[in-house]
Amino acid sequence: MFDGIINVYKEKGFTSHDVVAKLRGILKQKKIGHTGTLDPDATGVLPVCLGVGTKLCDMLTDKSKEYVADMLLGVVTDTEDISGTILQRNSVNVDEDSVKNVINSFCGEYMQIPPMYSALKVNGKKLYEFARQGVEIERKARKVEIIEIEILKMDIPHVRFRVRCSKGTYIRSLCRDIGEKLSCGACMENLVRTRVGSFLIENSMTLSEIESQKETIQNKIVPVDECFLHLKDIIVGDRNISLVKNGNMFRAEEYAAKDREEFRVYLGGEKKCFAGIYMYSAEKNFFLPRKMFLHGD
Repeated sequence: MFDGIINVYKEKGFTSHDVVAKLRGILKQKKIGHTGTLDPDATGVLPVCLGVGTKLCDMLTDKSKEYVADMLLGVVTDTEDISGTILQRNSVNVDEDSVKNVINSFCGEYMQIPPMYSALKVNGKKLYEFARQGVEIERKARKVEIIEIEILKMDIPHVRFRVRCSKGTYIRSLCRDIGEKLSCGACMENLVRTRVGSFLIENSMTLSEIESQKETIQNKIVPVDECFLHLKDIIVGDRNISLVKNGNMFRAEEYAAKDREEFRVYLGGEKKCFAGIYMYSAEKNFFLPRKMFLHGD
């Protein structure tokens, strides 16, 4: 069984669930999970977790993401992208400076209302299921952060921009909000996700590439512990190996640490093995398990 993360290039037409299902067939293993949905029409980086790496899914979802988006001014659709039903066609009487100023005004935190056509759940039902039935559900605005935004090309009514943002940001809704602020409306024409955390589009692989290279695919799988290289490491000796193997805390006398500092913990021995993330408690003078990545946990 494979353990770790593989950087998949999601192609147009595939859902994130399609990618997982196809990978299960290619790699012949069931324990696979994705790290947050990417719209079927969008392409780009989709980190997929394998084996014990599936415990990373929620952690990778929290990472900042980067996209290149194409926006069409003057067109409003029900899905907020070009694939939806057109609700309005408006004249676009704005100049480049106005567009630039409005786009830049979204840099920082802002309250964003998620789209009806999304996988967010209300009362256990996905919003897009309500939308397909013609039912509009009131959605609460959520705080998102546009960390960085840069216009790459402008040929009004077409605008291409690069955006780095927090989790939970809908780029379709960002286009909608830019259009509303410009008083002409807008929708998203195209979206490419270029980065999730440290996973870059230039290192991603399509499903067909993964299938053609499956004999050597282990070389393309990022080990779980590489997601935590910003933490110091501890290699436990014989005295603590059985404790760590069972996910228990262990004494801290041999290791210098600050209160609440987190560490990568490995089992020592002939073959060093990544066990999980531990946090030091000064009050107890113990290292406490935070997330274990051993098989059987």
